[in-house]
This record gives sequence, structure tokens and C-alpha cells, in this order.
Amino acid sequence: MTRERQRVEGAAAFLLHSYPFSETSLILEIFAREHGRLALLARGARRPRSALRGTLHAFQPLELSWFGGGEVKTLAKAEWLGGMPLLRGPGLLVGYYLNELLMKLMPREDPHATLFDAYASALAALSRGATEAGELRRFEKILLRELGYGLRLEHDAQGRPVEPQRRYRYQVERGALPAEEDASGQLVTGKTLLDLAEDNYADPRTLLEAKQLMRALLAHYLEGQPLQTRRVFIDLQEI
Repeated sequence: MTRERQRVEGAAAFLLHSYPFSETSLILEIFAREHGRLALLARGARRPRSALRGTLHAFQPLELSWFGGGEVKTLAKAEWLGGMPLLRGPGLLVGYYLNELLMKLMPREDPHATLFDAYASALAALSRGATEAGELRRFEKILLRELGYGLRLEHDAQGRPVEPQRRYRYQVERGALPAEEDASGQLVTGKTLLDLAEDNYADPRTLLEAKQLMRALLAHYLEGQPLQTRRVFIDLQEI
């Protein structure tokens, strides 16, 4: 198989975003388990009688086939696999947030099967009404790890075990240091770091500090790119 005439059949995928291309077609941003993030041209998808109109659902498992070797491939076939309830209310906003993170942080055509599975699990949990905050932190942590930015949570930057009752400053790309040793970085308790390592979000303080820590880390790796979904969250809270 050459890049010039690459053809892929029956790939497990999710639709992250779509936008119009010409009067009748769409450009799809997809996340495929074995192929990573791709752009596909869906010819005729905007036509009223197109079979694709009832198939290309966000937050739903899809099976896609495509061909082509350029930056934008051509969609050949799409099948909606179903089996997952539609996201509603707060869960829908969280889903859009996950999609925006993937769109802005994940490079094109870089396969991440573990991240794909984590995304599918997060959507399934959200569709069942799971606690959004815990699902967000769990996914964000896996996202950073899979992109090469894994968090050091059980040991500090000097390799010493994290102590639950101690206060730390977490420094991007270095890790945690006791707060009395360094004044820079995000302030966080040792218990929060250990809870994050175990995906334990039962403690309200852990939820708050984990949110603040992940926000600081993501802001660094986003390099100033704003998150529109976060702006929506803030506006809704003000309302």
C-alpha cells in the first residue's frame, strides 16, 4: 500500500468535527483507532437525500472506509454502529470539550489506540450519566500521557515518595516539589497527587485541586490556544 493510493477499509472511528466544503460536501475531522486524527472529504454528504446524513453522528462509534494519499482523504463508506446513548445536557458539553482537546493537541496521522479506547470509555460513561469531573480528569491524564507529557504523581521531582499531608508545587515537565523548597508551579497537596494517580475523585478538595492542576498543564501544552468549550462552561455558570 502506497501513500499515493492508500485505501483503508472498516476502520473504527469517531467524528470529532465537520464543516461545509462546497454546496454539497463536508470535511470531516475523525479519530480512528489505528490511524489517528484524519481529515476526510465526504462528497455529497450535505445533499438532502444523502445516506451519510443519518450516519455521521458525533460521539457515536463509526466504521469508516477511505482512500487517497494527500492530507485530506476521500470517504468511501460510513456505517453507524450504534449501541451508545446520545449525549445530553452537561455530558454533551463535556463531549465537545474532549473533542476540542483532541483537535488541538493530537497531531495528524499519529495512531493512539490507548487514547482512542479512553475516549470511547469516557463517552460511554458520560452517556450513562457518570460524574463529569472525574471523567474529565481521567481522560485529560491519559491524553497527556499518550502524547508524551505524562504526569509524575507518586514521586516528586527528586524521586522521593509523595507524602499525602504535604503541600507541593507542581512544575510543568518536571513534577512536584515540596512547597517550602520552591515557590513556582501549581500549588497542590500530596493527597491530591496520589488520588490522581489512583483516579480517586471522591474528595471534593481533590476534585478542585486536580481541576486547577490539569488546567495549568493543558494551558501550557495548548500554547495559548483558547478553548471555546471552556468559555461556554464559564458563561453557563454565570447565567
